[in-house]
Amino acid sequence: MRYMGLDIGERRIGVAISDECGFTSQPLGVVHRSNLQTELETIKNLVERHDVSAVVVGLPRNMNGTLGPQAEKVLLYVDELVRVLPIRVVTWDERLTTMQVERLLISADVRRKRRKEVVDKLAASLILEGYMAFEKSKAPLDDRPGCT
Repeated sequence: MRYMGLDIGERRIGVAISDECGFTSQPLGVVHRSNLQTELETIKNLVERHDVSAVVVGLPRNMNGTLGPQAEKVLLYVDELVRVLPIRVVTWDERLTTMQVERLLISADVRRKRRKEVVDKLAASLILEGYMAFEKSKAPLDDRPGCT
């Protein structure tokens, strides 16, 4: 089962993809926000091209677990994804993923301009890894055909 992770921001959508068995995730790229229909078509094409079985969208909850204004926007976007994608779309708590990525890049001495270019797709990869770890904890490996 191949997953796609999305980190939906105001200007960019970070995209990550898993391997066929859902063990690892890799940053794939970013979709620049411009027009909703264009964005949805781009995501749909990526889903088809990579034979994705489910899309995992990061939901930016507040530290107390409540939903803030950005989370509400993400949920509206999820509704649009559900409308256009023929596969399962789920949300996953993304609290602090962007901050984790920023810290990692700063500690790796990555310049600010370069950080801006990669932070969204790396955050999408972290979101996806969190979700896949949860899924792995629920199902034994032998329940994944072709994956050992």
